[in-house]
Amino acid sequence: MYKGKSVCAVVPAYNESQQITKVITTMPDIVDHLVIIDDFSSDDTIGKVESLLSSHQKIVLIKHAENQGVGGAIASGYKWARDHDQDVAVVFAGDAQMEPSDLIDILTPVINEEVDYSKANRLFSGEAYKKIPKARYFGNSVLSLLTKIVSGYWHVADSQTGYTAINKKALNLIDWDKMYKSYGQPNDLLVKLNIFDLKVRDVPIQPTYNVGEKSGIKIRKVMFTIPWLLFKLFFWRMKEKYIIRNFHPLVLFYFTGFIFFLLSSALAIRLVYLWLDYGYVPVMTALALLFTSSNAILFSLFAMWFDMEASKGLK
Repeated sequence: MYKGKSVCAVVPAYNESQQITKVITTMPDIVDHLVIIDDFSSDDTIGKVESLLSSHQKIVLIKHAENQGVGGAIASGYKWARDHDQDVAVVFAGDAQMEPSDLIDILTPVINEEVDYSKANRLFSGEAYKKIPKARYFGNSVLSLLTKIVSGYWHVADSQTGYTAINKKALNLIDWDKMYKSYGQPNDLLVKLNIFDLKVRDVPIQPTYNVGEKSGIKIRKVMFTIPWLLFKLFFWRMKEKYIIRNFHPLVLFYFTGFIFFLLSSALAIRLVYLWLDYGYVPVMTALALLFTSSNAILFSLFAMWFDMEASKGLK
């Protein structure tokens, strides 16, 4: 219990036999239930957890019959927390990358009912660039920028962090069976939270790496799947939030900007073709490209500004 509210820790674990014992034994006392979801591990993760069941009464072990991905494992933990009427569910990684000492800071905004969802932000730290592997740092920064646009939470960053806390209201509103099951789960969740007008806050923490963890992220795979996911989520949020639930003219600005973008892309291709084949650029084509590209940028910026204003109260 923390400030009179029950706290459930959700720990997705896939082949985490090297680190899962540390996660369990260092879990803060304020956690009432430690829900570990084994995502069909091929190592001794289950054995390590089961060996601690008698000495750690808080452990709840959920075993997946097939690998569902980290998003699927988190969803299983969230459903357990929802079904057992937990006030707050906080996610801990099974690889011990999340510092238990940060838990109070992550929990407090949710426990105090200031927000519905809080998340760690490792990018606030001036040491982030030095501590986070360069490929991850660059990828996370790009995804964070795109996720601002896609989710409507313009004030948050470090979109891929897994260290989060969510309250009972959000646990009951979201359909966890429809949650994205792979690496894009945090992006998917932010979009769903925004559709329900739930408040989200970033909490600065120091990044933790090189504690013996092994990353299961395959960069070549996610560099294609995540952008496609974000593309679909953006249009889904526009439809759900600004057309179906409550119409807002910003969708017209985004739509117009998108049309101008398609026109400018076609004109740019034609311009390059004429320059390469004939060695000249028609003035009218160049002016048309300038007009369409300028309007694509202008309408998109206005749409973003409208979206910022609409989401201003979700901090």
